[in-house]
Amino acid sequence: MDYQQVFAISAAGMSVEHTRVDVAALNLANANTTQGSGGVRYQPLRVVATSLPASNSAGSFSARFDAEMARAQIGGGMPFSMPTAVIVPGDASPRRVYEPDNPFADNKGFIEYPGVNPAQEMIGMMGAMRAYEANVAAMNMEKTLVLRTLDLGGNQS
Repeated sequence: MDYQQVFAISAAGMSVEHTRVDVAALNLANANTTQGSGGVRYQPLRVVATSLPASNSAGSFSARFDAEMARAQIGGGMPFSMPTAVIVPGDASPRRVYEPDNPFADNKGFIEYPGVNPAQEMIGMMGAMRAYEANVAAMNMEKTLVLRTLDLGGNQS
């Protein structure tokens, strides 16, 4: 495997985890907003990490594996697809709070906030940060191994 491909694996993982942290921060920032621009309530988001296009997701594991190996041999690329992050709307229902003095309250005095669970978002953010750190550690180890390999090759004179 080419050393650039090894670095690309860690970089793709860091990109996915960076997106997870950004989305969690966005959800936390909008947890107590009553409505956004245009009067629309904020819809919490979530990140789905995927490595296969939606059209190739059907079929057995062995069929997908064989297709990826054939693609790599023909195109000279990696024997697998790189992970990517897709941001999709969450399915949490809004949180109803009784606030009769709020100007956005309905006839019964309730207001709807986005269905963001701050504890769940913080746990997801911490997990994404740890995974990002693991990818950084892997990239640093890859760099060290490449430098040692180059040192070994340079001492053959």
